Amino acid sequence: MESARIIAGVARIVRDVGIAEEIAQDALVAALEQWPEDGIPDRPGAWLTATAKHRAIDLVRRRETYARKLAEAGRELSAESGAAGVWAAGVWAAGVSGTAGVAGAVYDPEPSGPGDIDDDVLRLIFTACHPVLSAEARTALTLRLVGGLRTDEIARAFLVPEPTLAQRIVRAKRTLAKAGVPFEVPYGTDRAARLGSVLEVIYLIFNEGYAATAGDDLLRPALCEDALRLARVLAALMPKEPEVHGLAALLEFQASRTAARTGPDGEPVLLAEQNRRLWNRLLIRRGFAALERAVELGGAAGPYALQAAIAGCHARAATYAGTDWPRIAALYGLLAARVPSPVVELNRAVAVSMADGPAEALAIVDALAAEGALRDYHLLPSVRGDLLTRLGRTTEARAEFERAAGLARNDKERELLLRRAREGA
Repeated sequence: MESARIIAGVARIVRDVGIAEEIAQDALVAALEQWPEDGIPDRPGAWLTATAKHRAIDLVRRRETYARKLAEAGRELSAESGAAGVWAAGVWAAGVSGTAGVAGAVYDPEPSGPGDIDDDVLRLIFTACHPVLSAEARTALTLRLVGGLRTDEIARAFLVPEPTLAQRIVRAKRTLAKAGVPFEVPYGTDRAARLGSVLEVIYLIFNEGYAATAGDDLLRPALCEDALRLARVLAALMPKEPEVHGLAALLEFQASRTAARTGPDGEPVLLAEQNRRLWNRLLIRRGFAALERAVELGGAAGPYALQAAIAGCHARAATYAGTDWPRIAALYGLLAARVPSPVVELNRAVAVSMADGPAEALAIVDALAAEGALRDYHLLPSVRGDLLTRLGRTTEARAEFERAAGLARNDKERELLLRRAREGA
């Protein structure tokens, strides 16, 4: 629970997330050694943070001592050779530059105010989600450093071998160090670009938990909970960013339906068949509050706010048939104009089918199929099969559901699609 704040506080001193994580782990080992003898302190988190920071300060001091000795050696050489003096000056500058940025932390290791701790966590989030890393690396590193998950937990969540995931995290840390990524919250245009990366990573984590790409289970609730917690933390740390609140609203709405999305055996329950009494009303209220905040800040047209508005339409509706489908179709139109995507267009087709009929929607889906961008996306033939069913073209629908099942990587989704094919769609 405390790992993100400890790592963030130490990273502010040493300016290296890999070293910061090692020092945080050393502090945990120290706790395991000392607490059984001395007792658990009243504020365990503060004890761990102070211990880690003291070790970080010792490391920085050792670096500064080394740099000072290197400089002294350089001055001695400069007395013997002018060329050596030039070399020494270059080495001294290189040695000191690595620690000059953190020298102040040695003399003022504790935050100057309560908000500094949260600022450190925010810096850690932006560092872990830096665009210099691949999307997979950003996700793994964010869950490791900010989410506090173990390597084996992350590997299991994304269905990759643990050694592969461990190497991905190691490479991510090395990449950040090699690129000299600053431990800071960016501003201006750089901030806008980096914030998009942060939101994308949190959204990706949630989606993998909400509808697992592959494996035996449709849902991975722990991933949803981690992403939702990260979104809430980010909203608290960046209260004036409308898209942060838009993402938080979207995840609150989506998470509210978790209990109704699977049956007793973990089988998927389609939105039209869900028991809406199982939807979490508290999360829905939180979703509307976050969406209202995003709109107040002028972010109603942001991609995440638009998706949240769509989810809000579902949350307001007492029944599937009573949903405001024309508004959802219109919102998808705005979203498609803002962030053109074949997946958004496919979702718009579903809304159009409810607002204007399946024939109108089938034309949209057929155009998407002709483009080929979603050739391997199992939901395209799934949606087409549903539309053909509603049009009475059951033989064609059965073939579409069978094709969708062949493309699906998640076992529960595949079973549902095969069942629909067997039942005559």
